[in-house]
Amino acid sequence: MKILKDIYQYRELLKTNVQKEIRGKYKGSFLGVLWSFINPLLQVAVYAIVFPYIMRIQTDNYLIYLIIGIIPWNFFITVINQGMITVRMNAGIIKKVYFPREILPLSVALSGLVNFFISSVIIILFCLIGGVGITWHIILFPIIAIIQFFFTLGIVFAFSAINIYIKDTEYLIQFFLNLLFYATPILYQAELFPESIRWILYLNPMTQIIMAYRNVFMYHTLPGPKGFLYLIILTILILYIGYKIFKKLERGFAEEV
Repeated sequence: MKILKDIYQYRELLKTNVQKEIRGKYKGSFLGVLWSFINPLLQVAVYAIVFPYIMRIQTDNYLIYLIIGIIPWNFFITVINQGMITVRMNAGIIKKVYFPREILPLSVALSGLVNFFISSVIIILFCLIGGVGITWHIILFPIIAIIQFFFTLGIVFAFSAINIYIKDTEYLIQFFLNLLFYATPILYQAELFPESIRWILYLNPMTQIIMAYRNVFMYHTLPGPKGFLYLIILTILILYIGYKIFKKLERGFAEEV
């Protein structure tokens, strides 16, 4: 409850920080917020050429399948990459002014969520133009996005604090994220793996998140109850542990940054 009171008390600072994160991302850019659309489209263009034709992957509506995986993944890695360094990048204000330190990673995660909602217009357009269409299942989209937000926030809480004490953290996490990208069925279908080992892929929470988005946008079905429940429990656990790590380590931020 204390964190909620602190965030409410410093809500103007949080709002200002979120706006700064959103504007700062495209500061000095001629195209500005249009990069939220251009970046995923360029990625999709490359993968759509490489995987179906060179790797011989055959998937119906592959462009739509691909973009529903790429955009949530970009939300995930962007928030983690920016969130891990946010405490260190705000060293000056941390040393001079008191405010709840969790405002910093929370601002990054919220700005990422806003950009994600903007980018998701592409998913809707691709579904409509590609003939897949949109059904009532889309009302679950914000719920899945909020779950992904809290899941990512928990990770950012932990590693933004650890990165202050162990400087190599961001490089190690970047390496791990590169591996995780290929361990998540973004470019391929999970069914390509033998059923005997497919369960390992389903343990990856990003697999459950991407599958949930594809269910509501592409397949017009509800997310699988077991996988969705697993994702919710894991999200709560990671958010709790991440926040505890952050609060434990924040006492030394002013000295370490």
